Amino acid sequence: MGKLVNTALEAVADVPDGASLAVGGFGLSGVPNVLIQALFERGVGGLSVVSNNCGAMDSGLAVLLSAGRIGRVTGSYVGANKEFARQYLSGELEVELIPQGTLAERLRAGGAGIPAFYTPAGVGTQVAEGGLPWRYDGSGGVALASPAKEMRVFDGTEYVLERGIRTDFALVRAAQGDRHGNLVFSKSARNFNPLAAMAGRLTIAEVEELVEPGEIDPDAVHLPGIFVQRVLALTPQQAADKKIERWTVTS
Repeated sequence: MGKLVNTALEAVADVPDGASLAVGGFGLSGVPNVLIQALFERGVGGLSVVSNNCGAMDSGLAVLLSAGRIGRVTGSYVGANKEFARQYLSGELEVELIPQGTLAERLRAGGAGIPAFYTPAGVGTQVAEGGLPWRYDGSGGVALASPAKEMRVFDGTEYVLERGIRTDFALVRAAQGDRHGNLVFSKSARNFNPLAAMAGRLTIAEVEELVEPGEIDPDAVHLPGIFVQRVLALTPQQAADKKIERWTVTS
C-alpha cells in the first residue's frame, strides 16, 4: 500500500523512449510540472502524449515539446503555443485533435475498461468522416490523414464510434493525497487529472500536500488509490510554483 517515491527522477525512472503518456492539467492548472521536468532531465524522447493541451509559454509539456521529445499529441486545444503550431505544420509532429468532451470520455472509458462508445460530437464533420490532417509533409501537403469512423443510428440520431484511450503511463498533479494514492484535486485541475490517471497503466501522482491515510474523508476522494501506483510528495516551494497564463484584472 505504500506508494511513496523519494524523488521525481525515481518516479519516472522506467519511462522509456517511445512511451505513451496521459498527462493531466487544464491550461496551466494542475499540470504535473515536476514529473515533466524529470522526464526532460532523463532525456526521454519519442513520446506519444495524450493531454488536453501541450503546455503554454515555457511550462508543462512545452518543456518536452520545445526539446523535440514529443512525436505525437492527442489533444483538444492548441491555443497560442507557436512552437506546437510550427512543429505540426512543418511535419515534425503528429497531431490528433479531438472534441474536448470526447477526449475526456475516451480517457475515462479506457480507464473503466470500456473499449469504445458512441457520441454525437463530431457527426457531419471530418472528426467522423475522416480527412483531418494528422501529419503534414512540410510542404503544405497532408502526409497522414485521420480515417473515417464507424457510424450508427440510435432512435433516429446519428452517432460516431470513439475508442477508449489507454496509455503506458499517466502523470498527474493533485492538491492533496496520501501514501495509498487517494487523491483530491482543486477546482479546474480536476477537469482532466482524474481521467488521465484512470487511463494510465502505471500512474504517477505529484502531490502538493501529503497527508496520512484516513485523513481524507472517503466522500471527499476524487480518485481512489487503486488507479495510482506511485506518489511523489512535492516540497513547499514546488507546490507553490504556479504560473498564470493570462492576468485578468478590473480597473
